Amino acid sequence: MSATGEVMARPRPVRPERVSAGPGQGEGVRKPGRDHRVDALRGGALLMMLADHVPDDLLNRITLRNFGFADAAEIFVLLAGYASYLAYGRLIDRQGWGVGVRRILGRCAKLYLYQTVMTLVFVWTVRHWRHYQPVPEYILEPQLAHGYGWLWRIMTFDALPSYLNILPLYIILLALFPLAYAVMRVRPWLLFWGSAALWGIANLDARLTIPNWLDPAGWYLNPFAWQFLYVLGVLGAVWAYRNGGDLPYRRWAVWACWGYLAAALVVCFPYEYWHVGILRVFPAPWQGGKSTLVPWRLVDILAIFYLVQSSQWLRRVSAGSVGQAFAVLGRHSLEIFSLGTVLDLLGRLILGSFGTGIGLQIMLNVLGLAVTFAVAVPLDRARQRAKSARQGAG
Repeated sequence: MSATGEVMARPRPVRPERVSAGPGQGEGVRKPGRDHRVDALRGGALLMMLADHVPDDLLNRITLRNFGFADAAEIFVLLAGYASYLAYGRLIDRQGWGVGVRRILGRCAKLYLYQTVMTLVFVWTVRHWRHYQPVPEYILEPQLAHGYGWLWRIMTFDALPSYLNILPLYIILLALFPLAYAVMRVRPWLLFWGSAALWGIANLDARLTIPNWLDPAGWYLNPFAWQFLYVLGVLGAVWAYRNGGDLPYRRWAVWACWGYLAAALVVCFPYEYWHVGILRVFPAPWQGGKSTLVPWRLVDILAIFYLVQSSQWLRRVSAGSVGQAFAVLGRHSLEIFSLGTVLDLLGRLILGSFGTGIGLQIMLNVLGLAVTFAVAVPLDRARQRAKSARQGAG
């Protein structure tokens, strides 16, 4: 589902389909309405990250990573590409490159600010916690435990601590979006195959990465590999936009996706943890490979994305009360992700210091969800008020 069909056949800038607006009213523009599936899927990914980043939390036994090759990080990056086209690609088409590039640079600056503040809060919290309780080494790399000589490395992304490596990846990918979009407008096939080739080389040669002072293997989420998923998100957004907001429904493709996901479930399910009979009929492939986004992880997340974005039923569900409970988080992904990162750190410290009893886990999960929605709901209301004010002024 690489969006290489119709997208590749039309190299010119995307224009919304024009339709008759009625007698005497000239021509109108039919634009796809807001697709709440994207926000809801991103909100679900944020909740899964909230659980996955606390290793002792029992909730992470039922997140996506237990039932297939991919996990919430792949959802996050794929939807980042999808949203980049919707937010900035169409803006460039409407108002020009100057406006679009300025908006992108502003967003990158905001992402950088959040990343820097999160890192400083992360290190400060752990250092103070150590005065009262021992802190496992995996929570804070030893290089960050003493002194402040590491600060410039953090500021320049030369050092990426564990659990704080996805926003720097997003900053790089977003900063490169104008270049990717310029290529796509002229030669979509060049963008697709160039990106695919770079991903393939990164999987074949581990030396193609960005150095990380904290890890000799380089950036955990290798940008040279993960850029392909981002580009596929951009191409998928263009494809869907030309199709009224949906990826084209094909019965054979739906069955192929479900077949692949079913096979991934059989292979990846944690039978040992649940103490059930093992249905795995052949050895599982290496389930690592997250750093370079190995093919089976890539296909896994693309199958999920196609099933979601081609489903009219999920479009209706995402607009309902259940879908909106997830979408309210997805509409404010930066704020919720940053809050979740801090909550995850506190969860790891508390469970590591006071044990992993079920009562404490329930309390932490309930409080974490309550705080998350307590932040997301006011943010969403403020967004709606601002939108209404702009419409009123227009």
